[in-house]
Order: sequence, then structure tokens, then C-alpha cells
Amino acid sequence: MTELLLIAIGSALVNNVVLSQFLGLCPFLGVSKKVETATGMGAAVIFVITLSSAVTGAIYQFILEPLDLKYLQTIVFILVIAALVQFVEMFLKKSMPALYQALGVYLPLITTNCAVLGVALTNVQKSYGILSGVVNGLATSVGFTISITILAGLREKMEYNDVPKAFQGMPIVLVTAGLMAIAFFGFSGLL
Repeated sequence: MTELLLIAIGSALVNNVVLSQFLGLCPFLGVSKKVETATGMGAAVIFVITLSSAVTGAIYQFILEPLDLKYLQTIVFILVIAALVQFVEMFLKKSMPALYQALGVYLPLITTNCAVLGVALTNVQKSYGILSGVVNGLATSVGFTISITILAGLREKMEYNDVPKAFQGMPIVLVTAGLMAIAFFGFSGLL
């Protein structure tokens, strides 16, 4: 249990997928304009990463490894992730059309979000079992959601600030993301 807790804290805060590993920057910067859409994207990423961690872990452990087909892991993982994203997209389109419209092009981009594939590959590289891999995936995606929601809140507040013309738009967002990365670096002393 202690090991799972360490994996969770390490994945969510210390090795934050966006602010420490710099994976998943496309949706992080693109969908963080409003807190509602950022939270919706975070929920979709939580679902996809957690489920893909379980499915890819099982496929790797019970199919690829016993049949000595480990070299196919990247292709298989991408196919699993693409199928899960299609499922999420169909679900959101049917049940939450407003969120589906707000996420726009960034929802299908979860398929190519390197954070999702990065978690699946990290689970294999660190020899995590299925349970440890799912905990890692869940914690990583929660860390992603925390970061994107914080950035969205800061961006909403920045709309009312007097930002110099040279920093308006994406430059101030990148500076803010850099400062967030420095702040999250403070968590490195936790483990």
C-alpha cells in the first residue's frame, strides 16, 4: 500500500506529466482558457489514461510478453488509446454536447497526446504490474488535471490584468506555465 501511495504522489506532483516531463503540452496550452473546459479535458484524460493503463498493462503482461512480441508495444498501445478516445468522444457527443463543442479539436488530440502513450510506456519501463500501472495512470492524469485547471484559473484572472503588449496572448501563458513548473519543482523534496 505504501508503494502505491508513493507512486501516486510521485506521478501526480513530483513528476507531473506536464510541468516536469513536458508531455501533453498541446491540450495543456490549448484547452486552458476556461476552467470548465480545462476540467472537462482533465476528466476525459483521467478516463483515457486510467483505462488505457489497465488495458495496455494487461495486453503487455498476458499477450506481448509471453509471445515475445514486446517490439509491438508502441503500435498496440497507440491502437488501444485511439479506441478509448473514440469511445470518450462518442460518449461526450451524445451526453454532454456543450463540453464536446467546447473541447473541439483537442478531444481527438488525446489520441496523439504524448502523455497518454508516455504513461503506458513508463508503466512497462518501470516494470509496474497492472495495479501499479493503473495507480500510476490515475495519479498522472490527476496531476495533468490539477495543472491544466490551475493554468485555466490563472488565465481567467490574467484577462483582467494589465499585461504589456509584447506579452499578451501566448507569451504570458508560456511564462505562467514556466513559473508553474518552477513551483512544482518544489515538490521534488517530497520523495
